[in-house]
Amino acid sequence: MKKKLNQLILSTSTAAVGLAMSVSGALAVSSLSDVDIQPGTGFATSFGGLMNGIISFVMVLAAILVFFYLIWGGIEWITSGGDKGKTESARSKITSAVIGLIVIAASYAILTLVLNFLGFANLNAVFDNSKDINGK
Repeated sequence: MKKKLNQLILSTSTAAVGLAMSVSGALAVSSLSDVDIQPGTGFATSFGGLMNGIISFVMVLAAILVFFYLIWGGIEWITSGGDKGKTESARSKITSAVIGLIVIAASYAILTLVLNFLGFANLNAVFDNSKDINGK
């Protein structure tokens, strides 16, 4: 039973990754005609842009991992067959996933709130304005 559950999780995660890659590839292809690419520019042209990209990537990765942990807990709950130990294990996985999702959302909200309170649109604006503060 555990082997089938692992196979189900593996196939589900593989399908989700494949779907995400195909959707992102389709979006990238459709939006390339609208983008004016300048030679010598990359993803992050400043430290603030790099930090924005890293934080966005970490948030998305954390949300995806929480989602899969939630699914894993749900599948474990369904396949517990009434066994109290397995049901408690599944319940703790689901509770941990929900708490993790709340922590991720709260941390993003606090970061956005602090930046807006200080008058910045995003981290890129923080690091762009640091040049002015340092006199450069």
